[in-house]
Parts: sequence; C-alpha cells; structure tokens
Amino acid sequence: MIETPIRNHEREQRCDWNPLPVKTLTDYQEGSVVSRMIINKKAGTVTAFAFEKGEGLSEHSAPYDALVIVIEGEAEFPIGGVPHLVKEGDMLIVPEKNPHAVHPLSRFKMMLVMIHE
Repeated sequence: MIETPIRNHEREQRCDWNPLPVKTLTDYQEGSVVSRMIINKKAGTVTAFAFEKGEGLSEHSAPYDALVIVIEGEAEFPIGGVPHLVKEGDMLIVPEKNPHAVHPLSRFKMMLVMIHE
C-alpha cells in the first residue's frame, strides 16, 4: 500500500492512492440504509450509500447541487415530482433546493457528490 501525504485546510492527512473497488465501499444491512462518508471538505462531500431492497429516502431537499452515480441496482428517483429510473452506470444531477427521494427497486448502491458553494 502506498501512502502519500495530502494537504487539508486544517491538517495533513494520509491518503491511500491505490484503486478501491467502489462496490465494496458500503455493505448492505438488512432493513437499513447504510452510508459511508468518503470525503468531507468545506467545498463538498462524497458519500457512498447502500439501500437494502424496500428501504429508501423520503422526499427531502438539499441546499446544494448533487451528483448521484449509480453503483449497483435500480431505483426510482423522483425530482420535483418527475420520476427518473436509474440503474448501474447511470448518473443523475439533482439541482439545489429541488425536492427528491430515493425508491430502490432492488438492492441499490450509489455515490452522492454534493458541491458546496
């Protein structure tokens, strides 16, 4: 494993620059939605999610633009009342302040990139 120091605004961190299999960043847990923060910076966040079939997120909005990258499975992703069907390999942009939800149709994994201004 190669560790390389990177600079953060608050402190120096160690970072593993080796490739990581994105599907293994989160594991499914029965009856739950699992999340794992990958990057948490002032400029934005990257979070991996795993949704067990039948679990999801109810309608909500966020103060920032978001990019959803589907890692595994399929889900209905309504944005502003318009349903979008997403599947492995798809990406979807969710504009700031738009109500949206996540309704998995199967076990479902996604990466959420939130860009703060």
